[in-house]
Order: sequence, then C-alpha cells, then structure tokens
Amino acid sequence: MHLETEYLEQITWCISSLLLSKTLLLFLLQTDKLHTNRDTVFFRDGVRRIDFVLSYVDDKDGEKKQERRREFEANLEKAGLELETEDKSDSKDQKTYFLKIHAPWDVLATYADVLKVKVPFKESDVPHGQDVPLEWLSHPFRLPDHVMHPQPDYFTYPFDKNKMDFFLINDKDTFFPPSTRNRIVFYILARCPYFKEGRKDKDKTGIKRLLSNGTYTAAFPLHDCRYWKRARNAECESERFNLYKHWARFLCFYKEQPLNLIRKYYGEKIGIYFAWLGFYTEMLFFAAVMGFICFTYGLLSYDVNMSSKEICDADIGGSILMCPLCDKKCPFWKLNSTCLSSWQSHLFDNEGTVFFAIFMGIWVTLFLEFWKRRQARLEYEWDLVDFEEEQQQLQIRPEFEIRCTNRRLNRITQEMEPYLPVTSKCARFCLSGATVIFWISLIVACIIGVIAYRLAVYAAFASIIKDPMRKIQLVGRFITPQLATSVTASCINFVIIMILNFFYERVAIWITDMEIPKTHLEYENRLTMKMFLFQFVNYYSSCFYVAFFKGKFVGYPGKYSYMFGNSTKLRNEECDPGGCLIELTTQLVIVMAGKQLWGNIQEALILLYGPLDRLIRNWWSSRKGRHNPENHYSRWEQDHVLQNFSQLGLFYEYLEMVVQFGFITLFVASFPLAPLLALFNNILEIRVDAWKFTTQFRRPVASKARNIGAWQEILNAVAILSVVTNAFIMAFTSDMIPRMVYLYAYSKEASMRGYINNSLSIYNISQIPKENMPEDDWYRDYRYPPGHQKEYTHTMQFWHILAAKMAFIIIMEHVVFVVKFFVAWMIPDVPSDVKARFKRERYLIQEYLHNYEVERLKLQLSASFITEPQSEMSLMTPDKHEVLSECL
Repeated sequence: MHLETEYLEQITWCISSLLLSKTLLLFLLQTDKLHTNRDTVFFRDGVRRIDFVLSYVDDKDGEKKQERRREFEANLEKAGLELETEDKSDSKDQKTYFLKIHAPWDVLATYADVLKVKVPFKESDVPHGQDVPLEWLSHPFRLPDHVMHPQPDYFTYPFDKNKMDFFLINDKDTFFPPSTRNRIVFYILARCPYFKEGRKDKDKTGIKRLLSNGTYTAAFPLHDCRYWKRARNAECESERFNLYKHWARFLCFYKEQPLNLIRKYYGEKIGIYFAWLGFYTEMLFFAAVMGFICFTYGLLSYDVNMSSKEICDADIGGSILMCPLCDKKCPFWKLNSTCLSSWQSHLFDNEGTVFFAIFMGIWVTLFLEFWKRRQARLEYEWDLVDFEEEQQQLQIRPEFEIRCTNRRLNRITQEMEPYLPVTSKCARFCLSGATVIFWISLIVACIIGVIAYRLAVYAAFASIIKDPMRKIQLVGRFITPQLATSVTASCINFVIIMILNFFYERVAIWITDMEIPKTHLEYENRLTMKMFLFQFVNYYSSCFYVAFFKGKFVGYPGKYSYMFGNSTKLRNEECDPGGCLIELTTQLVIVMAGKQLWGNIQEALILLYGPLDRLIRNWWSSRKGRHNPENHYSRWEQDHVLQNFSQLGLFYEYLEMVVQFGFITLFVASFPLAPLLALFNNILEIRVDAWKFTTQFRRPVASKARNIGAWQEILNAVAILSVVTNAFIMAFTSDMIPRMVYLYAYSKEASMRGYINNSLSIYNISQIPKENMPEDDWYRDYRYPPGHQKEYTHTMQFWHILAAKMAFIIIMEHVVFVVKFFVAWMIPDVPSDVKARFKRERYLIQEYLHNYEVERLKLQLSASFITEPQSEMSLMTPDKHEVLSECL
C-alpha cells in the first residue's frame, strides 16, 4: 500500500512537472514571439511580407467610414491582395487599427507585366571601365563594396507573365525587391474603388481620396528595421541601418554617397535627386576655390588701389565737396568721407572680378554638360533609358481619371480613355495665366514699395548720420546713409519675400490642380515652371533693381529725376559713394544668406518636432500606466509616428537648390564668395536630407524618374541668362570699364593717378533755387562744367565709356557663348563607353530572346507530335526549364 501511494505521488509529480514545463515552455514561446515579432515586416505567420500598411481610428462618423473601408478592403481582396488587421487593443495608443497588406506572387507578376517593370534575366558579361590611375587616393572617401553595390549587374527586360522561365526567378518571395513591391501595391490602392458593386460613382476611387476624407489616417510602406540597429530577422535586408551608418551621419560628410543603395531602398526618383545634389556640390568646390582666389587677390591688392588712395587723401578727397544726395535734408559731404566704402568696394570690384565672371560662364556650361553625362550613365545603370514613354502612357493621375468624365477612343491603344475638352482646357489655362500675372504684379508692387521706402528713409538717415558731433559718430564712420538704407531695405525685402513665399506655394498648387494635368510627370513639370517663375521674380527682382536700375536715372543738379513725377519730391536713388557694386553685394549677401539660414532653421524645427512629439507621446503613455519600451512597439507603430513624406517633398528640395544656383550664377560677379557659401550649405544639406529620409520620415513609395525633369531646362535658361547679367554687371554696375577707359585713353602717365578728379563734374549751384546749396560743388558724372558752350551736357569721354561698355558686353557675351557652345559640342551628352555597353546589351537581349522563342517553339512542336503515355510526358515536363536554361 505504501509503495502504491509512493508510486501515485511520483506519477502525480511527473504529470505536474510535465504540465508546468509545458506551461513554462508555452510562456517562453509567447514571450519570445512577443519580443521578436513586434518589430517585424511579416504577417503573423512569419512568411508573408507586409508590403503596405493602412491605419484608421474610430470616430464620430464611424459608420459611414466603416462602410467605405469595408467596400474598399473587399475590392482589394478581389484584386488579389491579402489583408491582416491589428486590433486597436494591441496598439500603443489603444485606439488605432492597422491594416497590413501583402501582395502575393500572382498579383505582383500581373502588375509587373502591366507596369513593364524591368527584371533580370541574365547576369551581365559586359566589361566595366578599367581601373583609374591613382585610384588609391580616393580610398579615404569610398564606402565598402557591399554598401556601394547592393546587387550584381544584370541584363534586364520588361517582365512578361507569359515568359516566366525566361527570367532569373530563384525565389518568388525575393524576386521583386521591397521598393518594387510597394510601388505595385500603391498603384493598386490608388485605383481601387470603394463604392458598392453595381454603382458607378467614379469619384469614389483610390486611397488618396480616402485619406483626404479621413476614412484612413495614413498609408505607407514599412522601413525594414530600426535605423540604429540591424533587424533581428535574418530575412530582413537592414538597408535602413546601412544607410544611416554610412550615409546619414554628419561625420560621413566627406564620404561618397551610396547611390545604388539609395535607389534600391527609396526608388530612382529620390536616387536621382541625391545624385544631382552630390554632383552639384562637387562642382561647387572648383567655383568656390576660384572665387576665394579672386577675393584674395582683392585683399592682396588692397594697398595698391590708387582710386581709394586718392579718395582717402586729405589733399584730394578731403578738398572735394560733393552735391547733396537728396533734397533739403541732405548736406554737402566731402569725398574722403567714403574712404572706407571705397576700400570695401575694391574687395569685389577689381581686375580679378572680370576673370571670375568669365570663368563662371564657362563653369556653368561644364557643370550642365558633365551632369548630362553623369545622368546618362545613371539612366543606363538604373534601367531608365526607356522609362519616360512608359510613364507618360501608364501612370495617369487618378485625379485626372476621376474629374474627367468624358471618354474618347485612343487611336493608338484603341481603348476608351478620359480626356479634358478643349473649351474647358482653354478656360482653365486663361484663369491660370491671369492668376500668375496678378501675383507677379503683386511682387512688382512690393518691390516698388521697397524702392519708395528707400527714397523716403534715405533723407532721415542722412540727417541723423551727417552730424559728426553726435553720439553715433562711431557708427557714422563706418555706415553711410546709402549703406544704412540698403541694409534695412534688404532686410525688409527679405521679410516680404518670406511672406509672399507662404502664399505662392499654395497658389501654385491650386492653379496646377485646377488645370488637371494628365500624368504625374506633366503635373510636376507645370508646378515646377509656375513655382520657379514666382520664386525668380520674388528673390531676384530686388537684385535686378540694384544692379541695373539704381543710380542709372538720377539726372544732374538742377534737373534731377523724380520717382512718380516731380510732385512727389522722391528723388531717384543714387548709388553708394563706393559704387553700385558694393550695394549689390550687400543685397545679395542678405537675401542669399538669409534664405539659407531661414531654410536651415525651418529644417531644424521640423527635425526637432518628430523626436519631441514622440517623447511627449511616450511620457503621456507612461502617465497612463503603459510602460512599453520602444523596442516592443511593432514596426508599423514605429513608422506610424514618423512624419509623412509628401508627393511634393522633392519639389521643395529642388526648388531650394535651383534658387541658390541662380544666386551664384546670375549675380556672382558682385560677390565671388557666393559659391563658397553655397558649398558649405550644400555639404550640410546632403547630410540633413539624408538624416531626414532615414530617421524622421516614413518610407516613401518608390517611384521612377529618368532625370531631374523640368529643372534641367530651368538650369539651362539660368545658365544662358547668367552670361548676360554678369556682362551687364561688369559694364554698368562695376567701375571697371570707366577705369580701363581712363587708363588707356585719358591717363597721361599710363596709371590710375588722377582718375577720381577725372570722373567728377562741376556744377554751379547758383542755377539751383536759393534754398538749396550755397557754393560750387561736385557730383559724379561726365558733363561739361558751367561756362562751357555745352555746359551740363555729356562730354565725349562719357560716350567713349558708353561705347566701351557696350563693346565689353558684346565681346564678353560672344566669347563666353562661343566657349560654352564649343565645350558643349566637345563633350558628348552620353559617354562613349555607355553607348557601347547599351548597344551591346540591346544586341544580347535580342539574341537571348530569339534563342528563347526558338527553343520554346521546338518544345511545343515536339510535344504536339509525341504519342507516348502521359506518365512519360510528365517525366519530361520538369526538364523544360532546364532545357531552356541550357540553351540560354
């Protein structure tokens, strides 16, 4: 009995131990599953990949939105997509649902065929370029090969569902990369309806409309891992981690960019942007070096500047009394009071400036031509050569399909397609053009208002600064009334520019939406042209005024020119005594540097918003008792709290850089250090943009782009205009031409001695109303003195100088344009090795396709004549792919 009891106790203990062990094992498995599966890009089964995520919450209008979601999700399942929902109880905030979407192989294959996605069919055997001499010098700037070249080089061909065995399909789950998968899924989401079957509410279509009406709160593909840590799942690529480690950190600023990995992870459109920005920054280095050399020349020639010496000389400049620069309140002033201003002007207005202006005209051409070559190489390497035509035909905007209810037969495809009637199109374009003209007129009105401010405030500054016994004597020594007026007016103008920009963005988008462009490319190009036109007038108009209008229509004592007529008493503004160029430099520095500083502040605030928002959310969750560490949050929750990358995200990045490009090319003759400032800004810009994409933004939907779009034509136009503007700046804004005319035509000593006295004219103030100045005084111009038979008319030297200015403009423009066209002709747009490789690839593709079709036909013919039993046929079937592979 005792033995039986002991035996039963042992059995009970064993059973209890087994149950406890099983319970503990299940608990550990559940815990492990909780810890490993929360940060994953797969469904709960761990097999199907999450290609897209939709999120939504329950709110007041829940029933109506729930009905939309039910119909939309039912249509997604009909399209072949697989769905899995995460309940709100499992989410961090306890109120957000997450709908995970997976595209199975059949769906991917079908839409890859529709979108003509290029996929590999054979590893490339085309040899690459030979090793570059002294390549070891670039090793410190290079990245590891596994980052620079994330996949081998293949021959590619548009996917065809009927030729599955032609392509290199080793694993269907990994054949299409995640960027291609999310692009296909978004294509389906953008065209999937959410109306009930049998109804024809064409406007109830697409995820964009569901996002705008609040049915879904977000739609995004997932990042593959956390940016600071590799993914736990070995099947995840951890490309985001590699991008952060080797690209997004600022300490990598001297390293090359992993463009292939950027393209693979974000798509070709974003890859092209960073390729262009990197190339632009590299080319800026040469312009910055040359500009710094020219500025250094101005510093080194500081002491041999004869004009400034004569102005500062007490016996020359101190004995010349100059005419007042405004009526009534402005006093006489001695020429040597502008001593400091003349020295400052020499830093930028010297012989080296002419050389630098010509150099920048050639630099612009080299930049554009070499970028075309770089772009052609990327087009070939990234399979974008034939993409533009496909994009025009296939990627019709859902908004166009929804808003254009009329249908007509396409003569090419022989299918009914939506179209916009000519009458509606003309009406929309007329309204668009009128709106553009109105806003440009508003900019011009603001510029005129700033000019009026200059004229009205100048007298006030002159009356304050004129008295040397005041407490502001120290300021008065360094700041002239012209400089004070120019600085304050430039600051006011910059504030107006920023305010108008706020409205321009919304107006340009509204106008473009109203025109209903057909394709995404057409939409972006129209928006680009409108927005740049606004920005061009907004940013550059003040610089054009200072460079080409200020001080050119002043008149002379006794017959001054007045703005808005003589009754206004607003005398047209004269240039700073140091010359007009120093004022243009001041205007350029304030607007350009202010814009870059303001842009960096905006980006810093945007970057701080994301981490602060997440910090506040985590703190609020902990207050509510949910102490979940961040690594326990699901992958979709971690991405959900990130900022959304809008469709126009790259547009604003391009716009910022192109406006900067205009500053450093159109007016660079007035400020040779502008490329250096742009270089420092761009080095920071690349890493800030990389950091934003990698850490702060949700993963964008991958999209293709063959080039930088309409920005290329804008850059070409700015490059041509820059030659003209710099030639006119050197001729009419700078004092270089008058000095050269005096040196070679009027100087008796073949030197600049006596130039200052030669450039001044005498006026008898007895011919001016008595309430004005009481003595003879001087003013800057080339006119005959009082008592001469041609008194106060222009001297022959004035016409000689004007002829020299026009000759300089013609010669400089023709020389630079000839060099530009010669350089453009000498540098082919497509490198010869790329042409050869492209032709070789086309030839091999045709050859492989021919062999494939021939062998396929042979197998079909042989199968049709075989009369052997079915079992033998079934034995031959598995070898079909092997036979085709051997033939290839």
